[in-house]
Amino acid sequence: MPPADTHQRSVSWFTLIGAIAALVHYTAAVGLESVGIPAAWANPSGFLLAFPVSYFGHRHLSFPGRTNSHRQSMPRFFVVAVGGFAANHLLLLMGLQVFSLPFWLLLGIIMLIVAIGTYLLSRYWAFTAR
Repeated sequence: MPPADTHQRSVSWFTLIGAIAALVHYTAAVGLESVGIPAAWANPSGFLLAFPVSYFGHRHLSFPGRTNSHRQSMPRFFVVAVGGFAANHLLLLMGLQVFSLPFWLLLGIIMLIVAIGTYLLSRYWAFTAR
């Protein structure tokens, strides 16, 4: 197990990179939805724009000493990211049907919830050499 300060740096970088990637995702999705693109298309578009920001930021800053080659970590992180996005998208589409919250607020809440699972899977599987 890494020292506490290493873990704390990892969490700090993950939070910062995650926030930047989330901002890219959120801004793109809300921007597209605001010009008439349906939420079912706006949200995946935001995800696709944010994925490279997330992968390269986490690989080089959040988990720098834990990574194997791109050949191993990229597919693993893609699985984590797609799983997180699937949860995000499913919860968003269901939430839009159930709650009378605006798209922008519901998306923001869901993105925060999904980020916790993404961190754990990234730390203990995607960027771990095994």
